[in-house]
Amino acid sequence: MGSLFRSETMCLAQLFLQSGTAYECLSALGEKGLVQFRDLNQNVSSFQRKFVGEVKRCEELERILAYLVQEINRAHIPLPEGETSPPAPPLKQVLEMQEQLQKLEVELREVTKNKEKLRKNLLELIEYTHMLRVTKTFVRRTVEFEPTYEEFPPLENDSLLDYSCMQRLGAKLGFVSGLINQGKVEAFEKMLWRVCKGYTIVTYAELEEPLEDPETGEVIKWYVFLISFWGEQIGHKVKKICDCYHCHVYPYPNTAEERREIQEGLSTRIQDLYTVLHKTEDYLRQVLCKAAESVYSRVIQVKKMKAIYHMLNMCSFDVTNRCLIAEVWCPEAELHELRRALEEGSRESGAALPSFMNTIPTKETPPTLIRTNRFTEGFQNIVDAYGVGSYREVNPALFTIITFPFLFAVMFGDLGHGFVMFLFALLLVLNENHPRLNQSQEIMRMFFNGRYILLLMGLFSVYTGLIYNDCFSKSVNLFGSRWNVSAMYSSSHSPEERRKMVLWNDSVVRHNRVLQLDPSIPGVFQGPYPLGIDPVWNLATNRLTFLNSFKMKMSVILGIIHMTFGVILGIFNHLHFRKKFNIYLVSIPELLFMLCIFGYLIFMIVYKWLVFSSETSRVAPSILIEFINMFLFPASETNGLYPGQEHVQRLLLVVTALSVPVLFLGKPLFLLWLHNGRSCFGVSRSGYTLVRKDSEEEVSLLGSQDIEGGSNQMEDGCREVTCEEFNFGEILMTQVIHSIEYCLGCISNTASYLRLWALSLAHAQLSDVLWAMLMRIGLRVDTTHGVLLLLPMTALFAVLTVFILLMMEGLSAFLHAIRLHWVEFQNKFYVGAGTKFVPFSFRLLSSKFSDDVA
Repeated sequence: MGSLFRSETMCLAQLFLQSGTAYECLSALGEKGLVQFRDLNQNVSSFQRKFVGEVKRCEELERILAYLVQEINRAHIPLPEGETSPPAPPLKQVLEMQEQLQKLEVELREVTKNKEKLRKNLLELIEYTHMLRVTKTFVRRTVEFEPTYEEFPPLENDSLLDYSCMQRLGAKLGFVSGLINQGKVEAFEKMLWRVCKGYTIVTYAELEEPLEDPETGEVIKWYVFLISFWGEQIGHKVKKICDCYHCHVYPYPNTAEERREIQEGLSTRIQDLYTVLHKTEDYLRQVLCKAAESVYSRVIQVKKMKAIYHMLNMCSFDVTNRCLIAEVWCPEAELHELRRALEEGSRESGAALPSFMNTIPTKETPPTLIRTNRFTEGFQNIVDAYGVGSYREVNPALFTIITFPFLFAVMFGDLGHGFVMFLFALLLVLNENHPRLNQSQEIMRMFFNGRYILLLMGLFSVYTGLIYNDCFSKSVNLFGSRWNVSAMYSSSHSPEERRKMVLWNDSVVRHNRVLQLDPSIPGVFQGPYPLGIDPVWNLATNRLTFLNSFKMKMSVILGIIHMTFGVILGIFNHLHFRKKFNIYLVSIPELLFMLCIFGYLIFMIVYKWLVFSSETSRVAPSILIEFINMFLFPASETNGLYPGQEHVQRLLLVVTALSVPVLFLGKPLFLLWLHNGRSCFGVSRSGYTLVRKDSEEEVSLLGSQDIEGGSNQMEDGCREVTCEEFNFGEILMTQVIHSIEYCLGCISNTASYLRLWALSLAHAQLSDVLWAMLMRIGLRVDTTHGVLLLLPMTALFAVLTVFILLMMEGLSAFLHAIRLHWVEFQNKFYVGAGTKFVPFSFRLLSSKFSDDVA
């Protein structure tokens, strides 16, 4: 897996690829995922590069494949996804694959077009059939009708829509019939009335079942209309209005015989269309099923081919235009695999001249490569969210694996809540290969990606819950309390002890609501509880005061240890980058400043815990007062924690006062002395030393000897100074700002770790309130109605526990733990100004069909 402590050693390699083997060589490199390409054509636009035509061809193939996937999904045909990834297609098969896909696209588009046309015709004929059936009742036409003249016929006996009446009036009557959308009927009628000025008669009838629109395919409700009008000009207006409202207009038969003939013809045509349409759909499904068998491999192959040509566009040609030159970043441990991949590509292409590589020196900072697995990936992502580590600096993720879930558990400590979180994470871990979890929603995928973080957070929360003795806000009596109540009764002691001690009797017990246990009385306190807090504290009225004191001191101790460890890790960075003067002039003064003040505070806390017992607790001095007096130098003498305390504290203050000017001025003055009195032997740039070698064999000597500079400390130190430019003012201001930030940060960061105490207190109190408001009510009800009330109370308690205490409080503790690592811990040694190593790897390409459909 590689080292998680530092990023891997990188080198810049130059690849010489023959024009005929470049495609195969990059295909082999993409399968292995070894190198990151550098763009050698940054000044050339994307449209002017050498392989832009091949990229356009790949995009055309992607468009065709996206169309195929869309049609296959529309036909509800399952898309098979292969377990193995097919290799990039050989150049000889690319043109053949392109011709096959283009031919298949043309055929599919033609068949689909014919199918849509047949379907549209079928829907129009069905609409026509419904229109004829409904309009048959609108107008009465009798076969016995004979045109006769009658002056002033009685209109009340005959309908205005009767064709005989219209002829008797000598008017030329016309009809327009069709279907209109239900939502447009009212506006359509108003428009006809206003435009035609009443010279039209409109009749409507709603169809019983909704029909599919031939144009859009949407199933909607329709109205059948019949418009009677007088005159040709009115007829033209009516037809224009029908077009404006997108009415489906069909010809209206003049006679009953013509209507019958049209209906019979429509019935025959509909049957024929059904038959042809079914055959067309069967043929289309056969074509799509055959295409679905190979569409997965085609999609992957085209993606790989496009990625190869993108990388080839980053390469430059030599003067003969026969050889491509590429520059890549590659881990030194993978150089032999890089050579092997080039040999495989040359062998597959059958070229006479093989491709080869050379390592070249560079002044540029290499990218950062830290190999991770399923377990460490989540913790590395937490660190990378702050900033990708600089090249070869200490990686905080290795220590975050332990410190992050532990600090979370300090704030979240509860045995029950931690166990529920642990079970949830364990379920995700055991089913991590389930395909549905990988394709789940965004929130669920976030939980799944951090499953190992949740697992450790739950496990550590179980541990801290045992230390706090909290399980759903209740204490667990595993080993029996070490406090003995019966020893407080006067009857268990001798008369002499009764006179010296304040003991209990029956009267005291009856008349006092609160009783105090005195640990100084023999037999009352029998020693510390084996693990965590004694369960008797759950009954004490001063429980909160005791736990607050304990958790506050614990938070300060953990925070100072955490920050001191960060400063020590900075020493490893200075040793690795051969800047030993930073150890003496920066790291050691920082450690002295931290330990002489806050380390001494830890010493006082632990010393008071160990030295003072219950018998001497009343004369024990306050740590807060003693710590304040350390800086104020009071005139009157105090008892103190130990003999000679005043001299020790003054010595620590002197050391602290001397470390501050060294921290402010030591490094700038040392670099100024180097610049004025010595010559530079090496060049350092972001921690990466420029090395000029004559052969690859000398690269392996980089870790054992220094070729460019001397081997003594002065020559290592002067690597920080460049011979080209030295700005003492800038260096001084940078160091002063860093020193002020560190000195003030030691105080503010120590106070920031008190959030461990605050969130632990908040979590415990919320859990206690939830128990008191729900479970206690359900448990106190009598047995008659207790079961009926306890079941809903338990369900509500479980739901609120999950959503409030597990999710909301867990998210709060998670964010605070991230802040403690990013701000208080990592700023002591972690720069995070690097760039991530992104290899050219086909495994990074998405293989999901959803990403391919536009």
